[in-house]
Amino acid sequence: MEIEKKFFVKSLPDRLDRYESKKIAQGYLCTSPVVRIRRSDDDYYLTYKGDGLMVREEYNLPLTKEAYEHMLPKADGRLIEKTRYIIPLTDKLTAELDIFCGALEGLVIVEVEFESVDEADAFAPPEWFGKDVTNLGIYHNSNLSLSDAMPPTA
Repeated sequence: MEIEKKFFVKSLPDRLDRYESKKIAQGYLCTSPVVRIRRSDDDYYLTYKGDGLMVREEYNLPLTKEAYEHMLPKADGRLIEKTRYIIPLTDKLTAELDIFCGALEGLVIVEVEFESVDEADAFAPPEWFGKDVTNLGIYHNSNLSLSDAMPPTA
């Protein structure tokens, strides 16, 4: 089960280069339910995500590079490309800051995953977080892959 909140970003944290980062490219074979293929640096995955906004089922399976490349031309819509920065918030919580590139350049979203809905509901975001967009499905990567337009960024 994935329990996750998403936010816009008011301002980027200082010295992003000090945080771990990954180059991610992902395509969607289906958006209802979500079936995604992802390259994260040199790792490859097939992911299934169920319905929902803040809470939904999620299953990840490893792929080979060859399997990823075989399925990539079958993906619908545009390829989602981003750099993800892993930023510790507390002993338990980590922010995943996504800076999109390619067709979505200019979009910046930060996500935080939680162990429970109560923990998510009690979360007080840091000052650098912006508007909570968790319940706006347009900011799910699967939906971003289908639209030719850039979504609102504020």
